Amino acid sequence: MPKQRVSKAVFPAAGLGTRFLPATKASPKEMLPIVDKPMIQYAVEEAESCNIKEFIVITGKSKRAIEDHFDISWQLEENLKSKGKHAILDEIQKLSEHQFAYIRQGLPLGLGHAILCSKPFVKDEPFAVILSDDIIDPEDHLLRDMIKIHNKYQATVLALEKVPKEEIHRYGVVAGKEVGKNLFKINDMVEKPTASSAPSDMAIIGRYILTPDIFGIIEKTKPGKGGEIQLTDAIKTLMKKRPVYGYLFRGKRYDGGDKLGYLKATVELALKNPGVKTEFKKYLSTRISSLIEKEK
Repeated sequence: MPKQRVSKAVFPAAGLGTRFLPATKASPKEMLPIVDKPMIQYAVEEAESCNIKEFIVITGKSKRAIEDHFDISWQLEENLKSKGKHAILDEIQKLSEHQFAYIRQGLPLGLGHAILCSKPFVKDEPFAVILSDDIIDPEDHLLRDMIKIHNKYQATVLALEKVPKEEIHRYGVVAGKEVGKNLFKINDMVEKPTASSAPSDMAIIGRYILTPDIFGIIEKTKPGKGGEIQLTDAIKTLMKKRPVYGYLFRGKRYDGGDKLGYLKATVELALKNPGVKTEFKKYLSTRISSLIEKEK
């Protein structure tokens, strides 16, 4: 059987974004800007850098702004063209060059259910899942490394990160045997355990390479914690049938779904943005010096 390559990415974006209320009352969390791009655009560009060409966004109520963002905006484009703003025009036009499919998740039934919604478009291919509020520094190549692992083993690959004990209850946590540099064959996983019951300090973060047989398993998975269909429960069932691997990420990740993580991502990416980095660095230096003086 020929090796299957990853050419599609799924972006679950139907959550309510309650940690950012009231900002997300009528605007998608995924559209919150990090400097000059919404969070979901960073995720799409990450997938694009891995030669992924088809994007499937799982949306919900009040998420229309995501579709509009990646659609053609004729009036805006004509306005930019008439003013000779060709650099930003090129960037705007690139947004509508991709193949997007949008699927509504009618009820908030969990990440597993959101991924199941993509089945008609993914069909029988392996695919990436990207949670856009897990922001990976563009200089790191997490997804690219995961795809290489999938290409070698033709198996499901989860992104892992070591997290402090006091944060372990927020994640799905795995245990496994190290089979290569930062690569683990997973043998157990628990969704949001207590610190004392966690099988390790390696947590699943928002990047997955999944094989299409996960769909049949999700369809038979009963609701778990919070009454939701948990992806970790489905993957745990998958492990009984075939190997599942975890790749331990050593780069920079920011939790854009958390206010502090969002602010950290904004500062770090602003310091790398050619348009603002020099003046922003000066501002930060002056501001920090002022705060230090006040504390003396």
